[in-house]
Amino acid sequence: MRTEQSERLFERAKTLIPGGVNSPVRAFGSVGGTPRFIARGEGAYMWDEDGNRYIDYMLSWGPLILGHAHPEVVEALKQTLERGTSYGAPTTLENELAALVIDTMPAVEMVRFVNSGTEATMSALRLARAYTKRNKIIKFAGCYHGHADLLLVQAGSGVATLGLPDS
Repeated sequence: MRTEQSERLFERAKTLIPGGVNSPVRAFGSVGGTPRFIARGEGAYMWDEDGNRYIDYMLSWGPLILGHAHPEVVEALKQTLERGTSYGAPTTLENELAALVIDTMPAVEMVRFVNSGTEATMSALRLARAYTKRNKIIKFAGCYHGHADLLLVQAGSGVATLGLPDS
């Protein structure tokens, strides 16, 4: 398998980004080797900068249930992007999506949209602590529960486990 481009890109990334990646899980620390720098994706496949093709079992850790660059998703994104990219204010589409989620899942009464799994976890913890009036939470050692400080303890990944330069 060719990895020269990914190796070169990773070396460059380590001079720009702590640990060379923007999320510890991408570092390949627990499996060894060099992280693959992805050039493109289509359907169930991804290609790295060296031209190697992979079946994408991770699907961007969940959100790509239709695969990469699904034509209907791409078209919907194009139409939405033509109206603007980010408003920092409520939109009609938020209401429509919230209603769709609630209608699809009868047990769900309301939704809160967030930008990341970390935000979702922090919101769930905040809600649970307020409802139960308890301050303690359970966290599994060696598991990743988001990028918040209180959840990263013993997560088993990150710059600390990659080692620090000695000079």
